[in-house]
Amino acid sequence: MPKRFRLTRRFPVAMTEDGYRKLRSFAAQAGLDEGEALSFLFENFDSVTDADGLAHRLRAFNSDLDARKR
Repeated sequence: MPKRFRLTRRFPVAMTEDGYRKLRSFAAQAGLDEGEALSFLFENFDSVTDADGLAHRLRAFNSDLDARKR
């Protein structure tokens, strides 16, 4: 029997416009709403990310973060 999809947590998030656009695009392509798409991505995080690429992208994002907040 498949697991029932229950949304158990709601939390406020802040996203960049680019991040939100990509989330909406991914959700639309997958036939999900934004919350379901985020749940899918985080539940399957290890299989949808490349560990080496993630570390590089995270360093680049963090170095650029202060400038983006202004």
